[in-house]
Amino acid sequence: MGRKGTPGPHGEAADADTDGEAEAGQAAAAGAGAQEAEAWPPGAGPGPPLWRLPEELLLLICSYLDSQALGRLGQVSRRLQRFTSRDLLWRPIARACLNSGFTRHGTDLVTNIPVKERVKVSQNWRRGRCRQGTLLKWRRNLMPWMQLEGGCLYLSQAEDIHAYQLCPDGSSLRRRPLAIFSGHEEDVCRFVLASSHVVSGGGDGKIGLHKINGTFSIKFSAHEQEVNCVDCQGGVIVSGSRDRTAKVWSLSSSQLGQCLHTIQTEDRVWSIAISPLLSSFVTGTACCGHVSPLRIWDLTRKCVMEWEEPHDSALYCVQSDGNHMLASGSSYYGVVRLWDRRQKGCLHAFSLSSPTSSPVYCLRFSTTHLYAAVASALHVLDFKTP
Repeated sequence: MGRKGTPGPHGEAADADTDGEAEAGQAAAAGAGAQEAEAWPPGAGPGPPLWRLPEELLLLICSYLDSQALGRLGQVSRRLQRFTSRDLLWRPIARACLNSGFTRHGTDLVTNIPVKERVKVSQNWRRGRCRQGTLLKWRRNLMPWMQLEGGCLYLSQAEDIHAYQLCPDGSSLRRRPLAIFSGHEEDVCRFVLASSHVVSGGGDGKIGLHKINGTFSIKFSAHEQEVNCVDCQGGVIVSGSRDRTAKVWSLSSSQLGQCLHTIQTEDRVWSIAISPLLSSFVTGTACCGHVSPLRIWDLTRKCVMEWEEPHDSALYCVQSDGNHMLASGSSYYGVVRLWDRRQKGCLHAFSLSSPTSSPVYCLRFSTTHLYAAVASALHVLDFKTP
């Protein structure tokens, strides 16, 4: 058990202060001396007893409140509203919430949005409250891939990658692309954003490298068949292919296009990712007899760990908030599911409207919106203004 008032392991206590607004009258009645607190500036006159306490002690007292009590306290006066809106008080609550912008180790990834506001939006994620919309549609069925960085959404459409500017509300975008990255002769299978570059793998067996804010663009032959997946970190590119190999490349200009290592994986490689420590990378392959589909390799081609896949249904994409929440896209009916790692069951499932059944080929989310690409459209789930 945590301290009194702190959120529980599933975030049940982390209710937004919107619940307290309906009881503002009770909060005002309970806040004796509220009017005096409004008129009393710091250091002027005796003031109510509460404000005679050192600020450090006030912060300590408030740290024992959950989000509902903290929100109600903020209804007492403008000064208390300002005091209880401090990020310092909401940060421990936010770390127990879903998709509030904090990693498992407490790193804040979204410093430009007040923590209190993120806690309020987090309740919509937990309760499944959102507004669905369609950002883009296209005429023929594709297998789009997507990346989200800052206010830009990058989307592969056939052999090109389009960069779109998201509108400030996050629920719409400017239809005219900011940039178009071309060069592949067949459809783009996967791409990543790294080191101010777009690194892409295509059905033509080639890897493309495009400067995001420039005109530099290059491609080179990488595999005998389509490049199903790529990743790039720390000046290293890894790629996986239908030709049953994974390869390691250097991003440096002197070695660009030269394969450093080739790994025989015994089956088609569908996904690949480099460890944040840059010491290893993981591959996901199709099942092949005794070979585990999920394996970790160090950069010297040695397999260091493997797992058996526990699921019997296909998941086309998965993303984590780096803490408690997972979002997955299924292979049928455009279904997006939200998961809380602290619970066994699915939190919520959303069926994206589509004329025909389609996998969710890719999804990305911020603290306020989730974007999902199916065969013929790009959908958005708005959790900020449901």
